[in-house]
Amino acid sequence: MDWPFGMAILFAILFLGIPIGFSLLLVGLVGISSIIGLQPALSMLGQIFFDTARSYSLSVVPLFLLMGNFIVQSGVADEIYDAANAWLRHRKGGLAMATVVACGGFGSVCGSSLATAATMGKIALPAMRRHGYSDSLATGSIAAGGTLGIIIPPSVILVIYGILTQQDIGKLFLAGIIPGLLGVIGYMIAVRISLWMRPERLTEMPPLSLRERVLALRGVFPALMLFLFVLGGIYLGVFTATEAAGMGAGGAILLTALRGKLTARATLTTLFDSGKTTAAMFFILMGALYFMNYVNLSGLSSDIKNGILSLDMPPLGVLLMISVLLLVLGALLESLSMVTLVVPVLFPIVTSLGIDPIWFGIFIVVAAELSYITPPMGMNVFVLRVVAREVPVGQIFRGVTPFVLMDIVRLLLLLLFPALALVIPNSM
Repeated sequence: MDWPFGMAILFAILFLGIPIGFSLLLVGLVGISSIIGLQPALSMLGQIFFDTARSYSLSVVPLFLLMGNFIVQSGVADEIYDAANAWLRHRKGGLAMATVVACGGFGSVCGSSLATAATMGKIALPAMRRHGYSDSLATGSIAAGGTLGIIIPPSVILVIYGILTQQDIGKLFLAGIIPGLLGVIGYMIAVRISLWMRPERLTEMPPLSLRERVLALRGVFPALMLFLFVLGGIYLGVFTATEAAGMGAGGAILLTALRGKLTARATLTTLFDSGKTTAAMFFILMGALYFMNYVNLSGLSSDIKNGILSLDMPPLGVLLMISVLLLVLGALLESLSMVTLVVPVLFPIVTSLGIDPIWFGIFIVVAAELSYITPPMGMNVFVLRVVAREVPVGQIFRGVTPFVLMDIVRLLLLLLFPALALVIPNSM
């Protein structure tokens, strides 16, 4: 089966609603069978499932998921929001800015965009409504802030990218720090842009004293120490990313126990959710790895690479083309599906152009963030729709528009200044 026909079938069954893991496996099996025969294709399929399931490096996925889910169980999100609010409440749009900062802080120890949006929606939305914030700004800042969970380490999407491309996961985590902080700053600017475009009568809140602000940080100190411990250990070479995941999961369990939230029922729910998410991610990853074999055997990567090289474009021009492709796909697919679909095709091309694979991973994930808040998919938007059922989906999408624009600006900054992602991992 030629690759144009295979890709057409893949997109067709994706739009029919078939899960991405099944879609990649099905197209990969049919395509590889048509090239080398059914029996070798089935043998290759079994080998990939066996090797992937017993891979030591893949243990980082359930461990970081466990860490994030226990952080959610510990209830630390309330303290993170209170601390951010204590420092920003007196500024214009301060509650929305505090929500963005809290999403970044919670995402740094949670690693899940959807969990961040759902948790902060329950905490921040009632507070912003009480102080006169419109539903569009309130829900928009929460939905956009939630996307920070997949770029600020530890990020499961970065783990998946690292496994697909055989890159150092620790370096990928460190490379995501500055782009993640840029996301927080950009979203705070987006709040002010929203208020400039649609002025609102917000309740003015007096600033707290310095002592009160410092005291508000007490609740976030354990989570901050856990974050610094995990990333600091990776940066200093004390332990690998997989070992860091184990230490982070253990620290999260200890934090939950110290806060008195380690109940039997809640813990069983956390373990079940972590196992269910791990199984889904493993299946998608196995499908992507199998699909990569079809991509290589069909000549898709080499044909696209030769076509791009024939255009005689500089690497920046190629990356701009890829950016447009990612923005289009981001409107149609959620982040994990997009990463597992495009990385097998694009990675050989960008490496042949001399583009740093660590930088490209951050570039892909920042572009994937947009898929959480752009129509028609917009997973975070629909999570907020569940939290605030009375707010129309269209109103939430209008609220995230300034945040989408700031994400595009961040993508351009990464294109123009690659050192933003590489300065920390290169200093290891």
